[in-house]
Amino acid sequence: MEPEFHQVCYAVKDAMDVLFSSSSGVQIAAVLKTMKQYLGQGGISTTLREREEFSRIHFSPFLRCLIAKVIPDKLELLTLEQQELLESFFLEGPPDQTFLVLLDCIMCTEPSFCLMKIVGILENFLCKGRLAALMWEVCQQQAQVTSPLLQETLLSKIVCLPDHLSNKLHEENLSAFYPQNYFPLLGREIVFVLQKISEALRDGKNCSISFVSQVLGKVCLQGRREEVLSVVLPRLTAFTQLDCIWQRMCWRLVESVPDRWMEAVVSGFVQMAPGAVVLCRLLGNLVMKNKKAQFVLTQKMLLLQYGYKTTVLQSLLGYLALDSSRRPLLMQVLKELLETWGSSSAVKHSPIEQQLYISKAILICLCHLKEEELESHKQELLSYLMAGVQCHLDSNLLQVRRLGMIVAEGISSCISLDGSCLKFQYEEDEQSRELLSLLTPAVQTVNPQPPKNGTDSRLCHTSGAASPVDMEVRPTAQDLESDSELDSDDELVPYDMSEDKELKKTKAPVYIRDCIEVLTGSEDVEKLEATLGVLKGLILKNQAMTKE
Repeated sequence: MEPEFHQVCYAVKDAMDVLFSSSSGVQIAAVLKTMKQYLGQGGISTTLREREEFSRIHFSPFLRCLIAKVIPDKLELLTLEQQELLESFFLEGPPDQTFLVLLDCIMCTEPSFCLMKIVGILENFLCKGRLAALMWEVCQQQAQVTSPLLQETLLSKIVCLPDHLSNKLHEENLSAFYPQNYFPLLGREIVFVLQKISEALRDGKNCSISFVSQVLGKVCLQGRREEVLSVVLPRLTAFTQLDCIWQRMCWRLVESVPDRWMEAVVSGFVQMAPGAVVLCRLLGNLVMKNKKAQFVLTQKMLLLQYGYKTTVLQSLLGYLALDSSRRPLLMQVLKELLETWGSSSAVKHSPIEQQLYISKAILICLCHLKEEELESHKQELLSYLMAGVQCHLDSNLLQVRRLGMIVAEGISSCISLDGSCLKFQYEEDEQSRELLSLLTPAVQTVNPQPPKNGTDSRLCHTSGAASPVDMEVRPTAQDLESDSELDSDDELVPYDMSEDKELKKTKAPVYIRDCIEVLTGSEDVEKLEATLGVLKGLILKNQAMTKE
């Protein structure tokens, strides 16, 4: 050990001996002032290496000595000014060590005056912004070599602090540690750390954002997403509006969230972001870079869950549509939605709320498609349309039939550019007007080449305002009276089916022995025709077998 490190070790040992044995407040205060120099303050100068050695090796034991001897037994010997000097060690020293020591001592201390004094110091620790200092310190350490175990411990303690304090203090818990107060505070500290990272990047300094991402992810997973994101998202929305550095930081913030927490963060951003344009700024091309995020955005939130509001669907699908690299995903999502919409099993067994949700998603997807995309996928959309209309009209529930008619009209109006679109007879109400209004984007999105007249000619415009609230759909007694309802099948406009090919029900044989069995024993005309059609080709490919 180097001589200067010996000096630090001896100074700390002498100070702790005095704190254990002395009953003089003046002597204790003198020791505290002497030790304060190792935090970079006080009258006596110390070298940088001595201060680093004290912070790295001796700071935590010194804090434990203060908690074990001074606070329970000798606090009354100190004046208010001297007590503030004592507390300054907890508020100005290394925040990660202070936080862990305070929390550990709280967990190990029996209910007493000493316990509440330590809790009060921890409350001041939060109020003075030391939690942000802790996260910022870890972000700086991550750019260098650091302990993963220490980071994992800090992460767990930060996120679970309200639970720890509630379990320990019960009715004596302080309001600062209530979840409804703590997590908004944590959100503000996260924003402050992001500001520090932004300043460091502009100054050319190295730092990491991954610890902040982990804190955000774990908080969202544990059900406190709304409290934190309600603070973080408005500020990120404002910062990313004109600043490209903030945009890249925000993208990295979400990309660095571990996969096990990605769903909670991404779904929270989608639900709380004010529109598709803002969501693009916040997420960037995350859906193309992260498989977990892609599954959440293109599968789970659209096909497996159905409790989100219409505005959330518009933000999500608008996000996929606003960038050319993401538009293939939009078409993929539309096809999967139409496949579900056209499935007779899904129509029979899915709740009406889910069918309404999928219908809305389909119409919103259609409103984002360009004419060339519609033209290139016209035949596929037409086949989905015919299958979906049939299984919906076969339903004995009135609401299911109406949903099928409305969606079919929407699809038809988009793919029939000549104006010959389907039109059904059904009673218009608020729900039908809302659904058809989804074919027109509710919010003007960023478009480098907007239409000259301000609208898209392929969109189906309807009269009446759309309802801002998702309607609750429940089957009524009329749904079961299928015989008394007049289906408007005779109003269907026929499509040109001349290019369609007849599907063969019989599969052609693939082996010569199968051909022999059909020719010698089968009387099925279709099988014989299929066999004769492929027999010559099989013989030419397998001439060795024919010699047998």
